[in-house]
Amino acid sequence: MKVALFGASGATGKLLTQRCLAAGFDVSALLRAPETFPQRDHIHAIQGSAFDPAPVSQTIEGADVVLSALGANSLKKEDVLERAVPQIIAAMQQTSTQPKPVRRIIVLGSAGALPTSLDKQPAWRRWIVQNIVYNTFLKWPVASQISQWNNLSRSGLDWTMVMPPMLTNAPAHGHYRIDGDALPPNGSRISREDVADFMMQQIVSPQWIRKGVYITW
Repeated sequence: MKVALFGASGATGKLLTQRCLAAGFDVSALLRAPETFPQRDHIHAIQGSAFDPAPVSQTIEGADVVLSALGANSLKKEDVLERAVPQIIAAMQQTSTQPKPVRRIIVLGSAGALPTSLDKQPAWRRWIVQNIVYNTFLKWPVASQISQWNNLSRSGLDWTMVMPPMLTNAPAHGHYRIDGDALPPNGSRISREDVADFMMQQIVSPQWIRKGVYITW
């Protein structure tokens, strides 16, 4: 199994890398600074930006699946997903005529990506999160996640968007709630470890293909 990984140097991306290697997968990772990434067997580090077509295409070449843990590093308007996701999608679409097209992509998203994400929350919490958290403090990150959702939805690829609430660095619980319609009631956080484990499970599972899935403790 060969995995193309974007966002490998981030907190969740590092966990995905560890899990891929533990599973015996070969990892092709696109990195701005490969020299800062641990050099290990079964890792092919490619230098470049996810905004540039050439290194993106090189990263996905021959891959069985694409994993992305890309995202903004601050609350400011960074346009990371707006610029990178279309490049990844385009590179995958360009493999459609190859003997082995790259069609499967699993991305880290956010619970704020869809208007229906809070439908199962208590009314008071729904109002606070929507009007204060999403519309004010997380305005730009939420906009980026909406863009990622829209781009994937019209891509024609076999995509899955995993949508957690706040991520923590706590150890994995090994149990969590998932829902395809909205964030489960009173869901507010989950560890990166659990999210990484769930994303890895989607590599072989068809359950959430061309769908988003909410995940929380």
